[in-house]
Amino acid sequence: MCGLCGEVRFDGGAADAAVVTKMGEALAPRGPDGVGLVMHGRTCFGHRRLKIIDLSNRSEQPMMDPHLGLTGVFNGCIYNYPQLRSELEGKGYSFFSSGDTEVILKAWHAWGTDCVDRFHGMFAFVISERDTGRVVMARDRFGIKPLYYSEGNGRLRFASTLPALLAGGGLDTSVDRIALHHYMTFHAVVPAPRTILAGVRKLPPATIRIVEPDGRTKDRLYWAPDYERTADEIRLPAEEWRDRTLAALRTAVERRMVADVSVGVLLSGGVDSSVIVGLLAEMGQSDLMTFSVGFEEAHGEKGDEFVYSDLIAQRFGTRHHKIFVPSERLLDALPGTIGAMSEPMVSYDNVGFYLLSQEVSKHVKVVQSGQGADEVFGGYHWYPPLASSNDPVSDYARAFFDRDHATLGRQLGPDWLAEEDVSRDFVAAHFARAGATGSVDKALRIDTQVMLVEDPVKRVDNMTMAWGLEARVPFLDHELVELAARIPPEHKLAQGGKGVLKDVARLVVPSEVIDRKKGYFPVPALKYLQGPYLELVRDALGSQAARERGLFRQDYLETLFAAPTEHITPLRGSELWQVALLELWLQANDI
Repeated sequence: MCGLCGEVRFDGGAADAAVVTKMGEALAPRGPDGVGLVMHGRTCFGHRRLKIIDLSNRSEQPMMDPHLGLTGVFNGCIYNYPQLRSELEGKGYSFFSSGDTEVILKAWHAWGTDCVDRFHGMFAFVISERDTGRVVMARDRFGIKPLYYSEGNGRLRFASTLPALLAGGGLDTSVDRIALHHYMTFHAVVPAPRTILAGVRKLPPATIRIVEPDGRTKDRLYWAPDYERTADEIRLPAEEWRDRTLAALRTAVERRMVADVSVGVLLSGGVDSSVIVGLLAEMGQSDLMTFSVGFEEAHGEKGDEFVYSDLIAQRFGTRHHKIFVPSERLLDALPGTIGAMSEPMVSYDNVGFYLLSQEVSKHVKVVQSGQGADEVFGGYHWYPPLASSNDPVSDYARAFFDRDHATLGRQLGPDWLAEEDVSRDFVAAHFARAGATGSVDKALRIDTQVMLVEDPVKRVDNMTMAWGLEARVPFLDHELVELAARIPPEHKLAQGGKGVLKDVARLVVPSEVIDRKKGYFPVPALKYLQGPYLELVRDALGSQAARERGLFRQDYLETLFAAPTEHITPLRGSELWQVALLELWLQANDI
């Protein structure tokens, strides 16, 4: 719902309000409804507000509670804040606002680091304690809300976006070699705490960090779902898992209607978003606004799924908005799309979400979206083969990785290849963690805790908030995910994937959107680069900045340019777009 930023000094100096102001200006699109800055000596917090809950100025930020000695900035939404408020009032706390920001301050004072265990929602917040000098930083369980930071020169800076940190200046903007390996291998996923830049890090999901006055830190990982199950749970029939999932999903969708403004739905026409619409209709939501986007065909590949979104809109009587994007508008939107990225994200549908959000923001401030269902309920094609895998790390890498270490060595410039196969090593270490025994469970866990965070969730946050639009994701309700983690893999893999969710869907939506080939958010023009799109990437990769950086071998680039539509990754991505997007992002940020 907002953008936050700030600086904390550890060297006895005063925080730089001018720097925080610059960072706040870079966050303006995330919060068009209000701006604030509070400075107390060594700390300075800035905020840009998108008014969703408590539309009055009583919930403006940075929020100060002089009685408790706390100052805080917060981005997101705590869906159960009314219940927590009542509990805190029972403990003797009084409130001057009616929103969720103040609940976070009081909850921290009452319960300390355990407060995050009580929060149902998406959030990133930073709190400073007047009396101790400590600073608290926290991020929600799935990293739905971002929190970037930089350390050094006796200071800590933080912001909701990486470009906002860049606006403050004084950062090491060299490319991180290990992050580059992840980007080129792990389908542009760069796991926390790294980012593509050596001087910027991100707080990992499900983490609360205490920063002492001298800069020392202590982290607590407060949530990690268990992907193991009891003997009784293994014996439960599919119908029981269906009913439990339906009940949990109903709760998740209902929770995300908490707002003092209207809430719409991004309707792709797939199972996930269709079920959200169906459940809202079932709950009696009338006059619900839904939104879909489509693109021109390219290379014989269809660019929209309007036939299915129309079906759902008609079935449930929504106020449906179809947005068709001609090719020329797509090209014009690319600079804005890339500028909205906190990190380079290679998925084509970034521009789709960007343009969709631009139109949606003219009608509503909040939407529900279907991200997360594939990772949580087993919808991707690489899960079924893992069920019988004798080498799950290799089989996962073969399906998901864009290239192996040896191939990467022939593509990166001589100074840029990490010495070890750090991406495969990361997957192997994650698979080896306790709490998931089977190969499918290990893959679902890494996809939910890492891939989902660094690709779909980040994409939706960046592209929606670029237009002051808040996206809520009911499939990432943590209680729903905890339930899904205990469902035996065979129930998830049934019916070609997401079997349990499809069983739920049959009780809610028409079968036509269920029993069909899995769809994606297609943007064919970026997969099959031709004409002006090809010229765009050729100019970026041939620029002086790109040549001086030398990230990629020239012979590799020449191979891609010779046949741009032939070099497609295992996940159906364009290799040329992947390398060009990185360079385009760096140049867009004056790096």
